[in-house]
Amino acid sequence: MRIDAHQHYWDPQAVHYFWMPENHPVLTRAYGPADLEPILERNQFAGSVLVQAAHDPKEAAWMLDLADKHPSILGVVAWADLRDGANLPAVLDNLQKHPKFKGIRHLVQDEPDVDWLLRHDVLDGLKELARRGIPYDILVKPPQLHVVEPLVDRVPDLQVVIDHIAKPYIKDRIFDGWAQQMEAIAKIPHVHVKMSGMITEADHTSWSAESLRPYVQHVYWKFGADRILFGSDWPVCLLAGTWKEVLAAFTQALGPLDQHTRAKMLGENAARFYKLSLPA
Repeated sequence: MRIDAHQHYWDPQAVHYFWMPENHPVLTRAYGPADLEPILERNQFAGSVLVQAAHDPKEAAWMLDLADKHPSILGVVAWADLRDGANLPAVLDNLQKHPKFKGIRHLVQDEPDVDWLLRHDVLDGLKELARRGIPYDILVKPPQLHVVEPLVDRVPDLQVVIDHIAKPYIKDRIFDGWAQQMEAIAKIPHVHVKMSGMITEADHTSWSAESLRPYVQHVYWKFGADRILFGSDWPVCLLAGTWKEVLAAFTQALGPLDQHTRAKMLGENAARFYKLSLPA
């Protein structure tokens, strides 16, 4: 069972994506299941996990409606305002009515406060997720990575996955700092990591599997095959390469592995982490 654990659909005409450049030739068009499903099918992927890209409750409703109509969407990671303690329980109640709702994410990488995840109101929201057993996708860059250990210490029951291996500076070949922090985080047994979003952190025109290998290998050896999820980060990946090139880079950077080990990272771990209901 192969699963793309991280991809996006969006419609800039319906939802505002504050991070999206105006009139960008790749990004500022609508992307939907009709664009990705043929690619998944050709590569023998059963489906994907659709992940939020806007701080807007309208997007969550739109994604869950898509999931109703498209069996290839196995799960949805939506957005909810963790700081809104008065309304968050009702918002989560509503989201949890949908069987394909599987997690929450916030675009923490764009928050000017590097300690945003440690704010008291945010921690209260994360504790509500933990109480309900809702996983949380952590989207941070290296300057924010220091928050993961104290976050997990303060909300120990929260199931977390770090998106895009925390976006190391692959283009600049900077390894130290990020590597030591990831090694420390890997010692926390229930923290997972997505091998995704890497080619867009490399040079968009000259990246190769070889340029990704030090980062991929480091994550693999520290976290192990049971806590790594493959994700394409499509269509953001189109800034630097195709969906198939992302998959090829992942497998090539890892190097030779037995089929059972590779299967964990290419789908089994995602199914377990997000508790996905899989098609027969």
